[in-house]
Amino acid sequence: MEITRSIRFGLLIMTLLAMVGCGSTEQTKQTTDTSVEQPKRIEDPETVKFAVRGGKLTVDGESLDGLFYFDFDQSIIKREGHAELNTHAQALSQNSSWRVRLEGHADERGTREYNNALGERRANAVRGYLMSQGVSSAQIEVVSYGEERPAVQGSNERSWALNRRVQIVYR
Repeated sequence: MEITRSIRFGLLIMTLLAMVGCGSTEQTKQTTDTSVEQPKRIEDPETVKFAVRGGKLTVDGESLDGLFYFDFDQSIIKREGHAELNTHAQALSQNSSWRVRLEGHADERGTREYNNALGERRANAVRGYLMSQGVSSAQIEVVSYGEERPAVQGSNERSWALNRRVQIVYR
């Protein structure tokens, strides 16, 4: 009886170890995706000229979009937005009198209340990212428009994807 119990216990342990060891047979692939915009390397941050024109940030005369897109029902900042967000953070850190409004948006799917909350979560995700890069919370205002201000009219995947966004507006 005791031997049978020990054998069962041993088999159980071996099965669990096999399951843990076989959790994934795929190897993680590291690729270089050339479609993702790489961060602008700023060799000497003091020589960069930041300016605000029409509510947008310009870097050495080049205007940044200030738009960050999200997946359906998500408030996680996509990796391709990090480079531009880093630039915004640098500009705001160097110009403490500048203020921004982070406008959160959602597509038309979902209730009005849910979309307002989702837009706010998205804007707060961008706020948190900027603050983690040294931007003062006093420089940032968060507002959610939910589904009320679509960038694109339409009820299809392309329109929805363009409406799931946070826009940085300099004031």
